[in-house]
Amino acid sequence: MSNGQSSASVDGVNPKYLFWACWVALVATAFVFIVRAQILNEWGAEFNLSNTEMGRIGGAGLWPFAFTIVLFSLIIDKIGYGRAMAFAWVCHMASVIITVTATNYTMLYVGTIVAALGNGAVEAVINPVVATMFTKDKVKWLNILHAGWPGGLVMGGVFAMAMGDVSWKWKVGLLLIPTIVYGIMLFGRKFPVHERVTAGVSYKDMLKELGALGVLIIAALMVRELGTDFGFGLSVQLVILAAVVLSYGAYVRSLGRPLLIFLMLVMLPLATTELGTDGWITDLLTPAAKEMGMNAGWVLVYTSAIMMVLRFSAGPIVHRIQPLGLLAVSSVLGILGLLFLSKAEGAMIFAAATLYGMGKSFFWPTTLGIVAEQFPKGGALTLNTIAGVGMIGVGIVGNVFIGAIQDQKIVSSLEKENPAIHAQVIGEEKTSVFGKYRAVDQDKIKALPEADQTVVTKTTDQAKKSALGTMALFPCVMLVSYLILIAYFRARGGYKPVALEGAHG
Repeated sequence: MSNGQSSASVDGVNPKYLFWACWVALVATAFVFIVRAQILNEWGAEFNLSNTEMGRIGGAGLWPFAFTIVLFSLIIDKIGYGRAMAFAWVCHMASVIITVTATNYTMLYVGTIVAALGNGAVEAVINPVVATMFTKDKVKWLNILHAGWPGGLVMGGVFAMAMGDVSWKWKVGLLLIPTIVYGIMLFGRKFPVHERVTAGVSYKDMLKELGALGVLIIAALMVRELGTDFGFGLSVQLVILAAVVLSYGAYVRSLGRPLLIFLMLVMLPLATTELGTDGWITDLLTPAAKEMGMNAGWVLVYTSAIMMVLRFSAGPIVHRIQPLGLLAVSSVLGILGLLFLSKAEGAMIFAAATLYGMGKSFFWPTTLGIVAEQFPKGGALTLNTIAGVGMIGVGIVGNVFIGAIQDQKIVSSLEKENPAIHAQVIGEEKTSVFGKYRAVDQDKIKALPEADQTVVTKTTDQAKKSALGTMALFPCVMLVSYLILIAYFRARGGYKPVALEGAHG
């Protein structure tokens, strides 16, 4: 691992060992995600959850990530990476206990939030650590690091499916395996000093890179979610948001870097395309998979295996077509893959999944690499904030949006094609981030005659699958955005990483 390695190899830091310890920690975060995706239907049936409520639980596995990754980024150079990782370890252990003892929707929601807080703390550490150890080739090494995510999806998915029809509580316990391993590997380990610090870039200059507009984006998403969860009215939310943004802006006197702001906005459809789809794909493809006599979880495992292999091979690809070219090509593949998945039947599902898996492989780590290369003065803050925007965006908007699409399609199809059945199964009015809605009630469906239950099942299956086609709109937005960025850098003489004078390497 000498290629791109910085002088962080001195002062008691072992880059090779530390890199793989960070990799295992990321595997643990993927276990949280894949197990939840596999058992979400079981939770829905056992606790009578609507698709929108399941979407909120899926979102709760993502948006708290933003709180810990951003907050730790503000203080991590002061408190040290080790303390942040200790916090992550405690959260992961606690989440298992809360979830396996859950007796209702609220406990499932809280347990998921605690796990997500731990996930955010993990990435608050591993992204800047790896970017510092490998300053000369950040995009490549961040892609290899983030091969730990699909690697964890593959391992966790295979383990969960191999357990068969055992209680979902045993599957939640799988998280203990990577959590214990990364805890042992990182206990007492020494971490490098970030390149921003060694280059002498001040704390205030780091804050300037993000600026008031950057804070506006991330704070608006955070305040909105807190308002939803704790019942803050819109006026209270606006007051909190204004206080945070104005205070930050008055201190740094900077709106932030325009390119960074643009990338933060693109991160919203990016995260929904990758994480939002992954969180629902097992549920969406279950009917088609049953016809083939297989577990739909294998589709997610298969696409994750593609991601892992491609991310390990990112170096040559990035050097050949540049980071933005890679993102543009990935967007095209993502569009085609999602459209194909919404129509594919039988074995063709895996052909469609291949396109989708190739498309989503490079989105997240390549974007992190671009931010690390273009905004090194921003240190851990800019690198981790963009990841936080992605997670909270898909958590409070994207994931719920996917669930809401399904609820709306199911209800409208039933009302149009079988109004009598619709009247019997429609549930009470509920509220989500998108306003008031009504979904089918699972308990009422169970009370129907078997023939009517079959009608509801067929309608539901078709509605869920068609949602994948609607989601292709997100990579369409991304493709346009990357073409704009390619034109921008060409007008400036081409894409080049920014180097910090005085930093290691």
